[in-house]
Amino acid sequence: MYNQGRCSAHKIAVLSVAFLVCLVFHLETTEAKGTTFTVGDSSGWSFRIGNWTKGKTFKAGDILVFNYDPSLHNVVAVDVNGYNSCTASERATTHSSGSDRVKLAKGYQYFICGIPGHCDGGLKISVNAS
Repeated sequence: MYNQGRCSAHKIAVLSVAFLVCLVFHLETTEAKGTTFTVGDSSGWSFRIGNWTKGKTFKAGDILVFNYDPSLHNVVAVDVNGYNSCTASERATTHSSGSDRVKLAKGYQYFICGIPGHCDGGLKISVNAS
């Protein structure tokens, strides 16, 4: 009977360790997925973008979804100088599908519309991901 108790304790320990491993894995994969944000909410990537980022907290790994009419707009990932001057360098990444998904890295990221006059008209956002 003494052996039966030791075996039961061993099974409980193994199950406990297995449970903890599953819990840690779940928490890591949940965190790694991040949150998905639709830029501009229901208005999408448009001149009505306003202060869309205000009050939102962004983290590295979050996804920004840019929805727009690709015959009217695009999304260009630029540096701070491109953001301030509304210009894109040759190294800038341009998205033009009309439903673009961008995964955020840690730090500031800047997005403008590359169609002439659109960024100057306010079609741009900056995001700081922690």
